[in-house]
Amino acid sequence: MLTLQTIVHYSLHFLAPGIIALVFFKSFWKKAWLIMLATILVDLDHLLASPVFEAGRCSIGFHPLHSFYAIAIYFIMIFIPNKYVRVVGAGLLFHMITDFQDCLWMGIF
Repeated sequence: MLTLQTIVHYSLHFLAPGIIALVFFKSFWKKAWLIMLATILVDLDHLLASPVFEAGRCSIGFHPLHSFYAIAIYFIMIFIPNKYVRVVGAGLLFHMITDFQDCLWMGIF
């Protein structure tokens, strides 16, 4: 059964990057959207957890690529002059914001 939380979560992971690409990376928005979609691979760090998936677990601060140190690096990336580094940084940062929103929804933060 799809819940509102699930619909919002996956919409933010897949549709919102398209809007971000259109607004901030107009000259190459399609490529930027695809790059930002690819940043979902950051979730591969979930494979390091046991169990791999736990419904009530907050990713932020738990998985290595969702750590506050990693998030700081993603934030710095959006200021690097290379447009592709900025796109990756924006995608990763928005991914973390989406996951944080999930934690708020679960009442963890």
